[in-house]
Amino acid sequence: MKVTVLGAAGGIGQPLSLILKNSLPAGSSLSLYDVNPATPGVATDLSHIPTDVKVTGLAGTDPSVALDNSDVVVISAGVARKPGMTRDDLFNINAGIVRDLVTAVSKVCPNAVLAIITNPVNSMIPLAAEVLKKAGVYNPKKLFGISSLDVLRTETFLAELLNYKAGSLKVNVIGGHSGNTILPLFSQVAAAADLPQETIEKLTTRVQNAGTEVVEAKAGAGSATLSMATAAARLTMSIVRAKLGEPGIVECSYVEGGTEYARFIAQPVRLGVDGIEEFLSWGPMSDYEKKCFDGMLDTLKDNIQKGVDFVSK
Repeated sequence: MKVTVLGAAGGIGQPLSLILKNSLPAGSSLSLYDVNPATPGVATDLSHIPTDVKVTGLAGTDPSVALDNSDVVVISAGVARKPGMTRDDLFNINAGIVRDLVTAVSKVCPNAVLAIITNPVNSMIPLAAEVLKKAGVYNPKKLFGISSLDVLRTETFLAELLNYKAGSLKVNVIGGHSGNTILPLFSQVAAAADLPQETIEKLTTRVQNAGTEVVEAKAGAGSATLSMATAAARLTMSIVRAKLGEPGIVECSYVEGGTEYARFIAQPVRLGVDGIEEFLSWGPMSDYEKKCFDGMLDTLKDNIQKGVDFVSK
């Protein structure tokens, strides 16, 4: 199993690579790439950790060698959001970076499962899909937008509120991966059944604004890197385990297909050897959740079109 991280020397890439070095099955290869000249040093640093995972690092402008024979590729490259920066600002900077990296993937390892962290995810995944389509290698079951951080935050905040053990609650989070497009389905959690509606609404808003919470708390020093790396590692390891034949693995991810509401949407999927094995129903919604869902669809569709238009222009 070869996993490649593009953007491996960055604020998300380094902790993500650390987690993967300590989590991938014995005999795996972890390939690191970044334009940052420190990337080989990151690989050397990680290689001193005693796990049976071989780490290599490549810097420069061409990721081809790093991508060769990759089974799973994770893209974390791009700039982080700073205070006052909108997701449109992020898109204008990161779109070209993601386009070029996905183009390299399409040429070197077109059959790899591709998971993208780079924000704004709502637009980057449609962008990547169009790049892969142009190259004639697009398989929607192998393209994932990593929205797992919304799930981790939702489960963490709810467990804290209810005084439950961390990690003991599971919550579907659907929609997209920014602002009001993020929709945690608290109504499906039995433990949350007695929470007042006001509390549910405040909790929903906190999940939707959690990225800004981190950006402001870091006071210009960065965005959510450690929690994002953890979320990305969770999805990456689920993809790896499924590719190795472990059955019944379900994750929420921003993907194409499975719903008539929007071309791309975050939803629960069952993973398999070749990526998405089955799109799963996210179940019934409360009246409040249905209102939020209906209210965010136009925004989500606009985000999707933005990514499509970048490639077609």
